Amino acid sequence: MPHEKFFYVEHIPCDIRYATINNFVGRPISGYLANKCVVSMEVYKALNIAQATANKKGLSLMIFEAYRPLKALEDILQWSKTTDTSTKERFYPTLEKTSLFDLGYIALRSTHTRGAAIDVTLIDPNTKQELGMGTEFDFFGELSHTASPNISAEAKANRRCLLEIMEPAGFINYEKEWWHFTLKDEPFPNCYFDFDIN
Repeated sequence: MPHEKFFYVEHIPCDIRYATINNFVGRPISGYLANKCVVSMEVYKALNIAQATANKKGLSLMIFEAYRPLKALEDILQWSKTTDTSTKERFYPTLEKTSLFDLGYIALRSTHTRGAAIDVTLIDPNTKQELGMGTEFDFFGELSHTASPNISAEAKANRRCLLEIMEPAGFINYEKEWWHFTLKDEPFPNCYFDFDIN
């Protein structure tokens, strides 16, 4: 196990983007030594409930991010101070990277680092195709706000479906990111962890 209070999620599809080059920094982020999903036991149990609900709808969750080491946030902060804008067009076309923290898109002390948050979408379990949500994961801008009026009717319906799956399982959505959910009764509200994902 990665940590005595945390567990790997292996039965739900995962693509932990910060362990790859497919993210807004454009490279693997500090602390992500493997593309593995790590969560607290409480999040693990709630995810099982959510996945069961998704399965009843003929869908599956796909996890993009879960536990995040504290060192990763420091790495992202340092990236925000560089002149590298190679991912701007894809992830933050209308914003300056230096504003991503102030605007609430990235937190210096994240619920991910407390082991309480999960970033998810929905997929077709047969084709593995993601449902259209109006933006991709980690798109920074108003289109990613959960209740954005400027997305298609299909995307609005898919976001509602995701909420209807996650909220009864005990998660609360972050209104600026349709994919971000925090466990209501988080297990470590005052702890920030820094062990690597490996």
